[in-house]
Amino acid sequence: MKRLLALALLAAFASTTLTACNTVAGAGKDVQKVGEKVEQKAEDCKDMKC
Repeated sequence: MKRLLALALLAAFASTTLTACNTVAGAGKDVQKVGEKVEQKAEDCKDMKC
């Protein structure tokens, strides 16, 4: 019984950890895209002297 409980807790912990990693990775990609757009806009303004 203890072994089954330990496996269940391990599975629950692993699933929440993996889900959190995917969420953080997705957020990181979104932030990276926003940063690229800001950088591109800054370059455009630099060239046009905005």
